[in-house]
Amino acid sequence: MGTGASRNDEGGSHGGEEREESLDQDGGQLYVSLRMENYKKKGDLIPHVYGSVPLVGSWDSSKALSMERESASMWELSFVVSPNHETLDFKFLLKPKYGYMPCIVEEGPNRQLTRGTLQGDARQALFKLDNEEVLEYRVFVKADRVSPFDLAASWRAYQDNFRPSTVRGIPDVSIDAVPERGHENGSSASLELDLEHYVVPAPSTSTNSGLVYAANFAENPRSLSHSGVSVDRPATIKEMEVVIPDPSKVYSGSGMVESKSLGTFSPLQKQDSHRGLFVDRGVGSPRPVKSPSTTTFNFDLRLDSETKNSMPAAAGAVTAAAIADQMLGPKEDRHLAIVLVGLPARGKTFTAAKLTRYLRWLGHDTKHFNVGKYRRLKHGTNQTADFFRADNPEGVEARNEVAALAMDDMTAWMQEGGQVGIFDATNSSRSRRNMLMKMAEGKCKIIFLETICNDERIIERNIRLKIQQSPDYAEEPDFEAGLRDFINRLANYEKVYEPVEEGSYIKMIDKASGHGGQIQVNNISGYLPGRIVFFLVNTHLTPRPILLTRHGESSDNVRGRIGGDSVLSDNGEIYAKKLANFVEKRLKSERAASIWTSTLQRTILTASPIVVFPKIQWRALDEINAGVCDGMTYEEIKKNMPEEYESRKKDKLRYRYPRGESYLDVIQRLEPVIIELERQRASVVVIAHQAVLRALYAYFADRPLKEIPHIEVPLHTIIEIQMGVTGVQEKRYKLMD
Repeated sequence: MGTGASRNDEGGSHGGEEREESLDQDGGQLYVSLRMENYKKKGDLIPHVYGSVPLVGSWDSSKALSMERESASMWELSFVVSPNHETLDFKFLLKPKYGYMPCIVEEGPNRQLTRGTLQGDARQALFKLDNEEVLEYRVFVKADRVSPFDLAASWRAYQDNFRPSTVRGIPDVSIDAVPERGHENGSSASLELDLEHYVVPAPSTSTNSGLVYAANFAENPRSLSHSGVSVDRPATIKEMEVVIPDPSKVYSGSGMVESKSLGTFSPLQKQDSHRGLFVDRGVGSPRPVKSPSTTTFNFDLRLDSETKNSMPAAAGAVTAAAIADQMLGPKEDRHLAIVLVGLPARGKTFTAAKLTRYLRWLGHDTKHFNVGKYRRLKHGTNQTADFFRADNPEGVEARNEVAALAMDDMTAWMQEGGQVGIFDATNSSRSRRNMLMKMAEGKCKIIFLETICNDERIIERNIRLKIQQSPDYAEEPDFEAGLRDFINRLANYEKVYEPVEEGSYIKMIDKASGHGGQIQVNNISGYLPGRIVFFLVNTHLTPRPILLTRHGESSDNVRGRIGGDSVLSDNGEIYAKKLANFVEKRLKSERAASIWTSTLQRTILTASPIVVFPKIQWRALDEINAGVCDGMTYEEIKKNMPEEYESRKKDKLRYRYPRGESYLDVIQRLEPVIIELERQRASVVVIAHQAVLRALYAYFADRPLKEIPHIEVPLHTIIEIQMGVTGVQEKRYKLMD
């Protein structure tokens, strides 16, 4: 493995002293591989190694490091030490797989390893069993001298050569690629009948937005801050800004999508005959299903070399949205205002909150401005339906006033560097929309987003939720009285409602019905507006749970190594069985649920006991690529690559492993997964890795980008995200320690 001189117990030294000295001076490292071979099958005894620092650090047999099965007869353990390391003392021992037998330590004195060479003639390890039987293993020691970079870069190649994964060579997304294993219902994997027994508190920073009126999370009015009125939560702070060089010197080509007349899109549908088997990977350009009346799209990208806008923080927007932000056109096109339009109880605020969460997660500086919040702070919460009459000049003036205040706040924030403002109000008359467009001239580009619902049952449900949650009716003790007042308010809006027919607009028609609905677009251009359309095409309000969990504990977890493609530890195998029991109980009423894993075998092995639902493997769900550090421990990185260690410590979000990825890169490749999760109408169980789940969880919980590398996602814990019309709620289950 690797390059440079090699030592082993059978062949001695390869390469001269001059070569060894050169490697020592260049900071070369020793990659030591301990291997044991025995052809007698003793499947219940697992070889382990324990000994002195830095090999193990303890002579406590309970802390011994497990060797990994390389073949039917061979076991292996590898580690890294410096070429001039002190003599390492260690011994082999056999530990029972199920823990009901004592450990068996090898006979004879301690073994000693000096500069990668095993001292003495100890090529055998003898173990005396209880029945006086002697179990004999052949011992092999090999030490390769390589540089720290070559060592880490070749780690995955080493694994591929000696412990090939069962999932190599599969496409980005594949389905049921691994044969199913039967259930193994051991007592250690059984679960209580009541799943609530395993519920644990969610972190205090998590967002259970389904329990709070969505408008409460909108931006706090700056223009009304002098009033002394208390607000619901602090204003969102701009998280980060990344400045890029003049794009005219970097980019050229095409990529802007433009629709010059009305087009109608329908959400992507799955055929009944392929239930649970079709996955739209979301890779590449959006492919909305167009009606026959839809016009073609023209691609034309031109760049403004003079613009100095900041680039979105997330790497997912680096190559595309950054270009769109610099597109040729008036200055106001560099800031985008999504102006909601629609009657009350049509899901405008929920849609605004959902779109805000998506854009923030991608790294676009986005804020949600709710005019109702301004109105309540300016005029109080006890306004009756008469306040909303079109023939009430005082009411009309007051409502236009707070709309203007919100618009002023939004454009002022954009001038300070903000990118996308979501302007949330009814905006149901052409005169109101004309007022907003006039205020936006020279400051931002407006796209109207109209939500239309024709399902009376959904409207009635939304009205009742409004009475229960809206601060407008918090002081109304009589629910029926509040209901009558809101219906009268709605009637006042319906009398003067004028559908959007001017400017650039997106119409969402019956998207909350659960039957697909429609998206209509007019005069939409640019990368970011195109991504917004694609997101809205694939989103819906059908309630369903999404379960997020890490794979069971792996052998690399036990050894503290990052990355890799190792198998599960004993605890990990137990968790896989418990997870299967949990999924079957929690989703017993679900017929179309699916199990999503990465292409790494520790997630596939965790999912293998689940036999009732189809499994889908996504390469996008693979763990963050640690590059040359793959397979190393953090202590090894700190010792051998101190500059990399400190760089990562300073900024885990943006730090990119040499030849690997950063958290921002992970967000980029996870966007197709988010789109597909939004599109799915059935439950999904995602079995993935810590960095990946941190990024996915941050999307649902609306956590700032800077927090993603620090989000707690413990092993053997299930995070249930409940998505529905009232927002996102979280519940956690801990199946084992």
